[in-house]
Amino acid sequence: MNTKLRLMGFAVAAAMAPAFAAPLADWPKVQSEIRKDAALEARVAAIVAKMTLAQKIGQMTQPEIKSATPADVTTYYLGSVLNGGGSWPNLNKRATAADWVALADKYHDASMATDMAVKVPVIWGIDAVHGNNNVFGATIFPHNIGLGAARDPGLVREIGAATAKAVRATGIAWVFGPTLAVVRDDRWGRTYESFSEDPMLVNSYAGPYVRGLQGSFKSDANVVASAKHFIGDGGTEHGKDRGVTKASAAQMMNIHGQGYYPALKAGAQTVMASFNSWHDVDAGVLYGKMHGSRAVMNDILKAKLGFDGFIVSDWNGIAEVPGCTNDSCAQAVNAGIDMFMVPDDWKAFIANTTRQVNAGEIPMSRIDDAVTRILRVKLRAGLFGKRPSQNAHAGKAEALEARALARRAVRSSLVLLKNEGPALPLAKGKKILVVGKNADNMSNQAGGWSLTWQGTDNTNADFPNADTILSGIREAAGADNVTYSADGRDADVSRFDAVIAVIGERPYAEGDGDIGPSGTLRHSSRHPEDLAVLEAVAGKGKPVITVMVSGRPLFVNDLLNLSDVFIAAWLPGTEGKGVSDLLVAGAKKYDFTGKLSFSWPKSACQTSLNVGDAGYAPLFTYGYGLKNATRSRLDKLDASYAPGGCGVTNSYPVFGQPDRASFPLAIRSGEAVKPLGDDLNATIALPGVTAQTAQINTQQDAKLLTWTGPATLEARGERAISPPAQALAGGVLRFDTIVSAAPAGKVTIAMQCAPACGTPLDATALFKRLAGKGKQSVKIPLSCFVAKGVELARVVAPFGVASDAAFAASFANIEILGGAAADADAVRCEDLP
Repeated sequence: MNTKLRLMGFAVAAAMAPAFAAPLADWPKVQSEIRKDAALEARVAAIVAKMTLAQKIGQMTQPEIKSATPADVTTYYLGSVLNGGGSWPNLNKRATAADWVALADKYHDASMATDMAVKVPVIWGIDAVHGNNNVFGATIFPHNIGLGAARDPGLVREIGAATAKAVRATGIAWVFGPTLAVVRDDRWGRTYESFSEDPMLVNSYAGPYVRGLQGSFKSDANVVASAKHFIGDGGTEHGKDRGVTKASAAQMMNIHGQGYYPALKAGAQTVMASFNSWHDVDAGVLYGKMHGSRAVMNDILKAKLGFDGFIVSDWNGIAEVPGCTNDSCAQAVNAGIDMFMVPDDWKAFIANTTRQVNAGEIPMSRIDDAVTRILRVKLRAGLFGKRPSQNAHAGKAEALEARALARRAVRSSLVLLKNEGPALPLAKGKKILVVGKNADNMSNQAGGWSLTWQGTDNTNADFPNADTILSGIREAAGADNVTYSADGRDADVSRFDAVIAVIGERPYAEGDGDIGPSGTLRHSSRHPEDLAVLEAVAGKGKPVITVMVSGRPLFVNDLLNLSDVFIAAWLPGTEGKGVSDLLVAGAKKYDFTGKLSFSWPKSACQTSLNVGDAGYAPLFTYGYGLKNATRSRLDKLDASYAPGGCGVTNSYPVFGQPDRASFPLAIRSGEAVKPLGDDLNATIALPGVTAQTAQINTQQDAKLLTWTGPATLEARGERAISPPAQALAGGVLRFDTIVSAAPAGKVTIAMQCAPACGTPLDATALFKRLAGKGKQSVKIPLSCFVAKGVELARVVAPFGVASDAAFAASFANIEILGGAAADADAVRCEDLP
């Protein structure tokens, strides 16, 4: 990897953040705007001197509110609590601001009821990453990727301040944000949490965002910020969450470190450690997992950068360190982690850490340093002597909202990519057909980290102070002028002046959102329904205006070809009217101002595409964005795609997160066939079988098949497969399954050719053996199918399971995987007669 080429992109935004525009040769010493105060330091030292070991380790411990009661705070001297995504007071998703404050008071009062010589208040932390997004009724701002497109540091400072005020309204004083990742592979499921692929744009936003959150700790609207995730979270190979970041020290400090320098200068009081590992490929140094790396946490962050706040671990992050578990990691303590996010195993963590200190595995000086840092931050933030309910904003529902600001942020974030249709905004009075699944779906519009962790399991009713894009269009154009059809199949396009298609991704967060090394950025591979809806309305004499709701740039050449206008709307949050403001003329006419914060791929196989890279050749460059009056001249784009054809790994996806469209699932009973489709809430049935969405690894990743008679589940494509050689060599058909009811009859598994070739394998004994054992990964050597006459070069249905009697099993992550036939857990062909 050429460091010089990777650093070329810094000049793009240098004018916005000139302090470190020149490449760094070493980690810079950062002077925080919050200076050490001698009186405060003396007070901290006096408190620490009076604390017992139990009290100190309690201060270092942060459980989840579902696992620790207020009484536990008193008994164990807990220094902090948190609520994860999808965790609320009394498990009530619709808890009010007053409900949140009432619980915050209980935790605070419990911390004031300990037998400590000096009472230390507990601090509650929350992931408020695009507004106070876990709270019912709160305004949800565009995710960071959209804010990056706005190119407005002042805007993010306002959003930081509004978010802080909304958080204080719930009695909470600590925000796990901002995220300062610089994403290098857009297949990462957290891409939307990054402001940009350009480190200098991230640099320009970090300081203002922190200042917006923290102010100077003089206002009731200030919270403690947390710069995250230190360091390299956006640089993992293949965009794998918690994976390995292969980067030189120069790349780490000049790319992935750029957001931290202004954040620490602005006084960010906490830093969250990252899940990833770091491999310095130039020096040949393995730093290992960040949570256990003293070289990174202590030597770089604390010593070289001069950070004097405290480091908090991520959710069970210490278990990422080899040799550690959720409840024990002396290495992480010694590495420099100060507070430990141990959501459920916190009691065991306290016991294990106490034992490790007493055994000399952790020096008392390290414990004292951690507690000193925690107390320093609590005192600086003004948390001593004030209950959460005494905050001026506590319990006030109106403090949760900043709708005008959010609407402005949405308008500023939209990027006009193609402009060859009618001039926008459309004149009032035009008859408009609105199509697409994302037009009237607040869950899809808000994305991950919205009320729930993944952003799923929500309805429009869960967002009472919000407008979908469709409702915004209806208000702007007049309800009588707007017709909505989710799939567009039965709509008479000729009756309308224009079609607005609102399409895109469904919500996801870390893990679930990863496309994986075998996947591509081709949107239609995961969401074929969007291609179908555009095909239903395009080419019928009326202009098609496409609005793409997504958490990352995507390969959408097929969709661009079917659109006259194409807009990247990112994940706009709760203010859909910010989108409609640019689509339909209202009292004020707005123009597009957004510019790409991420380069847009030209081909499906472009996954790592960053400004300044060698061979940089996107479809739309970083910084691209049209105005209403600027017409584009796009020729018909190459939309060709061969499933699994990028040849980057030995995995060829059949059906799963990387690709749901090349071989879509269907059920077959006799001559009747029904596709399972993309409606995750649908139950599909035919005589002898029903199919429902289920979970094996992550939310809604699997299909549960319940057989009562003869029927088949199959993954069938339109053409024969052509897996790369590395997938076929020593290859297996691999899938994840949970067998919930053993077969009552015969079950077979098959790969089907066209025209017909081969016979199915008898898998009855296999599935009986797996029944009741939870998740299992099955690997069937391809040689087993070949021995039955299957010709791999002309398989059109690479996966099929048939049962002739009662049987129930879930299936997910179906793929052809090279090199696995010799694995010890691979099925033997003789066991599949």
